[in-house]
Amino acid sequence: QVQLVESGGGLVQPGGSLRLSCAASGIAFTFYLMGWYRQAPGKQRELVAIIFSGGSTNYADSVKGRFTISRDNAKNTVYLQMNSLKPEDTAVYYCQAGHRDINYWGQGTPVTVSS
Repeated sequence: QVQLVESGGGLVQPGGSLRLSCAASGIAFTFYLMGWYRQAPGKQRELVAIIFSGGSTNYADSVKGRFTISRDNAKNTVYLQMNSLKPEDTAVYYCQAGHRDINYWGQGTPVTVSS
């Protein structure tokens, strides 16, 4: 059974940092593209960052220079380091695992940026 379990969300002040983790099980992790998406209230889910199996990365323009995605294949875990957080980063953050036409999603972890 495939599971993606996110953790690390919470409440943080503007300018603060959080590190999200997503632990995967039931998949051949090293072969999967891993991504972080987010969905703010009343908005569509949007891509935040992705990391390919070879380690290359892509980011949404809104988070470039502030967020860093990384993966630890030995731990089957993908991370999202979020720095200089802004109120507009408030959303539920979802982990995604993709391989060819297969996609799996985690249950999401909420991030609230507020003073």
